[in-house]
Amino acid sequence: MTFNILISDQLSEEGIYPLTQEENMNIVMETALSPEELEEKIVDFDALLVRSSTQVTRSLISKAKNLKIIGRAGVGVDNIDLDAATEHGVIVVNAPNGNTNSAAEHTMAMIMAISRNIPQAYHALKNHQWDRKKYVGVELKDKTLGVVGLGRIGVEVATRAKGQRMNVVAYDPFLTPEKAEKMGIGYGSFEEVVSQADFITVHTPLLKETRHMVNADAFQLMKTGVFIVNCARGGIIDEDALYDAIVSGKVAGAALDVFEEEPFVDHKLLELPEVVATPHLGASTIEAQETVAVDVSRDVIRYLNNDLVKNPVNLPSVARDVMTVIEPYFNLSEKLGAFLIDLTKEVAEEINISYSGDLYGIEVAPLTRNTVKGILKRHLGSSVNDVNALYLAEKKDITVRESKTSAAKGFTNLITVQVKTKSGVRKVSGTLLNGLGPRIVKVDGYSVDVTPKGHMVVIQHIDQPGVIGLVGSLLARHDVNIATMQVDRSDVGGKAIMMLTIDRHLEDKALKELSGLEEIKEVVAIDL
Repeated sequence: MTFNILISDQLSEEGIYPLTQEENMNIVMETALSPEELEEKIVDFDALLVRSSTQVTRSLISKAKNLKIIGRAGVGVDNIDLDAATEHGVIVVNAPNGNTNSAAEHTMAMIMAISRNIPQAYHALKNHQWDRKKYVGVELKDKTLGVVGLGRIGVEVATRAKGQRMNVVAYDPFLTPEKAEKMGIGYGSFEEVVSQADFITVHTPLLKETRHMVNADAFQLMKTGVFIVNCARGGIIDEDALYDAIVSGKVAGAALDVFEEEPFVDHKLLELPEVVATPHLGASTIEAQETVAVDVSRDVIRYLNNDLVKNPVNLPSVARDVMTVIEPYFNLSEKLGAFLIDLTKEVAEEINISYSGDLYGIEVAPLTRNTVKGILKRHLGSSVNDVNALYLAEKKDITVRESKTSAAKGFTNLITVQVKTKSGVRKVSGTLLNGLGPRIVKVDGYSVDVTPKGHMVVIQHIDQPGVIGLVGSLLARHDVNIATMQVDRSDVGGKAIMMLTIDRHLEDKALKELSGLEEIKEVVAIDL
C-alpha cells in the first residue's frame, strides 16, 4: 500500500531523507498553500508534516478523511488542534529531543560570554575603543555551576560544564543522591543549590510552581557576584527582580535567551551593560532543524508501517464502546492524581491505582495513564500526556501498579490512588456519584465528600474543641471565605482531618499562620 505524505512547511532534504527511502511513501511538498487550498488538498493524504507556520485546525482535520498522523518538526504543538486530532483518530507526533544539543551548546556559549565579557568587549571594539582592563573576566575552572532542572538539556549542560572543570551541583525534584553520585555531580534543594553556585542556569519547564522561582527571595540567598543564565523558558526568572539584583551588585551578569514576553526589545534589562541577550536562539541551528525533521519523519514511517512511535503527543481514539463507559471517569482520575501529589508535596516513588465496583471487568488502562499524568504534571508540566505518562514514569524510576476488585466497598464505583514517597504513603479515593459528578470520598482513610475542583485546604489536626473556630477566624482575618467544610477523625481526641473549599487561592502568609497554630499538624493548599 502506498501512503501519501503532504509537507506544508519548508523542511530540508536531509530532514525528509528517511521518507524518501521508503518505497511505499509518495511525498508532496507544497509550502505556499492558503488555508482554503490546504483544506482542499488534504483530502487524499495519509500524513501531514508541518513546522510552526501551518495552522492545523479542527476544520482542516475534519476535511482530512484519510489522515492518520500529523508530524510536527519541532517541540511545540500550539498550531495543532490536539482535541480535534484525537477525536478524529489522528495521532500527533513531535520531536522533543532534536534541539537538546543545540540548547545545551547555546547555554554554554552564554556562560562563556558573560564570564569573559565577550559581547561587551566586541561592541566596544566596534566603536573604536580598546580597553582591556574594563573587560577582565573570570575563569570557569573550579567555579560552581548550579543547574536548576536536570532534564535532557540540564544533563547535557552539566556534562559540558564538567568538561570545563567546573563543580556542578543540581536541583531537580526527581534527582536523588544516588543519581547525582552516578553522574559525578552534587545534589541539593533549590535553596542549597542557588546559595552555593557561582553560576546558575535554569532548565525547568514553566509551571505554576516554577514561574518566578528565581525571584527576589532567591537572589537574597545567592553569593554576591553570581552569574545568571536562562535558555529554558521565559518566566522562570522574575525579570524585574533580576534587574534590581544586577543594579544592587548582587548579580554580576546575566545571559538571557528567553523572556516573559517576546519579542523582547524594550525592557530595562537591555539597558544594563551586565546583560547579554539573544532572541530565543537556543534551538536555532542547522543541525537541530534537520534533526527534528528526521525524528518526526521516522515516527511517521513507524506509524504508517504499524510500528510504535517514539514521540506521541496525543492519544489515538479508544474503541467507542469502551470510551462510552470510561469517559466519565477521565476527569476524576486525573484530579485524584493531581490532588494526591499536591498533598504529598514530594516526588512519587511508587504509584498504586485500584479500581472497584462498576470499574471491575472493563478496560481501565486509559484511566491509569490519566491518573499518572495528573501526578507527573506537577513537576513535568504540559510535556506529560495520556500517551507518554507511563513511559515518563518509567524513565523517572517510578513504579506504577494497577489492580481491580469486584468489591464495591460501599460505593457503586471507586478509584483509589496510593503514592509512596520518601516520607511515607498517602492515599485518596474518589467516585462518580450519579447525577452529582466526581467526588473525593476518602483521604488517608478519613471519610470526606468533596468535589475535586477549585481551591482547597487540607488540614491535619488534633480533635479538640475550638480548632474549627480558630481556623475559621484566621481565614476571615485574611478575607478568605470558606465555601464548604468536611471533617472526620480517627477517634475522640485523636488525629483528625479538615477539608475546606475556599473562594480563592490561599496565600503563603495565611498558610504559614495556620501551620503555626499549636493544634495544627499539617496544612496543604491545593488548587485543581
